Amino acid sequence: MVMILVIHEVDDVEHWLASTNRETVFGPLGITARTFVEQVPTQRVGLIVESPDLETFQNALGSEAAAEAMAADGVRAGGMLVLVPSP
Repeated sequence: MVMILVIHEVDDVEHWLASTNRETVFGPLGITARTFVEQVPTQRVGLIVESPDLETFQNALGSEAAAEAMAADGVRAGGMLVLVPSP
């Protein structure tokens, strides 16, 4: 398993938190995510993602299903920051 940190902005934090799209799209691939929000309320959120491997995560993130889920969840994908483990 590889742990990945993802930070991005969303249109509506409460809507994003309540969404089941992450589990629907990524769960069948063995990818899980723990959600985080900033202590001082902003539109920025984060995820600690665990994936079987980096390639599985990257392929899933680039899929049409992920794009549709992110759009439905109000994810502002343009500013997405994805951090992977250092070597």
